[in-house]
Amino acid sequence: MSYIELHWMYEVFFIGSLDGLWRMLTVPPRHTARCLHLWMWKHPVCTLHRHLSGRRWTGGILGGRGRLLQTLYPAYLSQVTPYSSKKERIDMSEYNVEYIRNFSIIAHVDHGKSTLADRLLEITGCIPKAASNKQVLDKLQVERERGITVKAQTASLFYTYQGKKYLLNLIDTPGHVDFSYEVSRSLSACQGVLLVVDANEGIQAQTVANFYLAFEAQLSIIPVINKIDLKNADPERVEKQIEKMFDIPASDCIRISAKLGTNVERVLEEVVTRLPPPKIEEGSPFKALLFDSTFDHYRGVIASVALFGGEVCKGNKIVLAHSGKCYEVNEVGILTPEEVPAEKLYAGQVGYLTAGMKDVQEAQIGDTVHLLKQPVEPLPGFKPAKPMVFAGMFPVDQSEYSNLKGALEKLTLNDSSVSVSRDSSAALGAGWRLGFLGLLHLEVFNQRLEQEYNASVIMTSPTVPYKAVLSSPKLIKEYGEEEITIVNPSEFPDKSLVKEYLEPMILGTIISPDEYLSKIMSLCQTRRAEQKSFLYIDEHRIMMKYLFPLNEVVVDFYDNLKSLSSGYASFDYEDAGYQAADLVKMDILLNGRAVEELVTIAHREKAYGVGKAICERLRDAIPRQLFEIAVQASIGSRVIARETNIHKRTIFQ
Repeated sequence: MSYIELHWMYEVFFIGSLDGLWRMLTVPPRHTARCLHLWMWKHPVCTLHRHLSGRRWTGGILGGRGRLLQTLYPAYLSQVTPYSSKKERIDMSEYNVEYIRNFSIIAHVDHGKSTLADRLLEITGCIPKAASNKQVLDKLQVERERGITVKAQTASLFYTYQGKKYLLNLIDTPGHVDFSYEVSRSLSACQGVLLVVDANEGIQAQTVANFYLAFEAQLSIIPVINKIDLKNADPERVEKQIEKMFDIPASDCIRISAKLGTNVERVLEEVVTRLPPPKIEEGSPFKALLFDSTFDHYRGVIASVALFGGEVCKGNKIVLAHSGKCYEVNEVGILTPEEVPAEKLYAGQVGYLTAGMKDVQEAQIGDTVHLLKQPVEPLPGFKPAKPMVFAGMFPVDQSEYSNLKGALEKLTLNDSSVSVSRDSSAALGAGWRLGFLGLLHLEVFNQRLEQEYNASVIMTSPTVPYKAVLSSPKLIKEYGEEEITIVNPSEFPDKSLVKEYLEPMILGTIISPDEYLSKIMSLCQTRRAEQKSFLYIDEHRIMMKYLFPLNEVVVDFYDNLKSLSSGYASFDYEDAGYQAADLVKMDILLNGRAVEELVTIAHREKAYGVGKAICERLRDAIPRQLFEIAVQASIGSRVIARETNIHKRTIFQ
């Protein structure tokens, strides 16, 4: 509700102004259940305004706060229930499965997903048309500042086409590679996708990755070429790229400008005509995919679900297939994009449910929901989120530990993909070891801590999870398994206790103009990459696939790639398992004493270069003292690099 509407409500209920009530009820209605209740007052007040027009009032509405309304319209007001005491419930039974379309918007970062979603919400009447509608579905401050989508959002759109009313369930997904698992689970709830491509930049690395996610899920794909209003837009070139890369005819592409709203109406028409309705099993028990979740401090977990069979309503006992825990449903409904409660949700529909879950970890993305005593076969593809980057987090001042702990607990309630474990350091004190999906995920999490909870933290250098195959029977018995995962470099086992070390690998996709080919290939070679494929996607753009060690990519590879290619290259990667590697644990010594927080894992061939670079940075970063400080990098007892922090020379003799 807007500030103006709140002001009018203040006039009505606290000052007793009839004019305030009249203005409040003559504004255009908003598309939420709250405003539907306010609209119910319009008829009696219109009549009252005509009856009392021209008369002077000195005491508001005859003593204020609606007593005149109660006098003139007692029968009508006795039937009206204020919004605060009862919620309007929508009937979803009228939407047959053949009039339902579930679709998602996928694209590379900054190709216009959120802007297109804004226009679709406006056309279908979910939000009023206004110049302020920018990234309506991006609710986090960090999303608006960075111009990216971090959290998938759902909206149910009501659209009339050729005299028939359709229910279109839109899922706006993240575009960055760090959130690719969330994208894949969102696609499992859909039957089709809108693949958005920038008319200026053309196909990028994440465009290719998202296409194959949708293709492997056997979804119908509608290519949408966005930003045709730009000066350098070349939609013909992009159509040729799509035809060559994805084997989709150029005639199937829809040219739009989401910013200006040009041709966006056709997108909805194509969604209705080209995408199939959900496939459901008639008469099957309740079965739903949990594809997203958020946490509310009053209601617990709010789970977004897509129903593949049966129906669910308040009071049903449900079970999560993965955890096996049972809950009672407190509320079901749809998102428009505001929450609107419903009597029931039926097969083929997408909505939300609350069931008193106290922790997001209980509602894991990809899990299957079914009724108690009516078990079903779990939907395929579920896997817990796997952190790919780890970092230590410590408060700047140990007196802030309790406040930071509370902020961390609240933030992780809305982000189940973050793993948290306690950690401590001799230099930094008590803290936590956190696992993230990628470097962007780490940055966003840190930024949200600062913005939403005003927390200042010290983050250690990010590392990746390594594995070690143990050779000692004693260690195997101690750990209970032969292969262990190492997320903290200080816990890296000695070579004498290990058969071999394993490092995580990724399959990276690079798309760039061909003029930067030699520079990019040189960069990849310095990062121990192995080329897998090479392809021209048009006359001037190339696509290369490389097998990278994740450790070589996670810190500064993307920045260097953008710098070498003047910002034109794009990069995307997918998990490629683990591979044996000759790894060493490198200690950093200050005046002969090892600093645990600076321990680094490096490949033996690159250990000297890595150690020398760390020593040089520390030499410049450590404040100069009245004595020399030796900064050394060592492998075991062998020092491989050294820099000296020269002391300040005194002017006194």
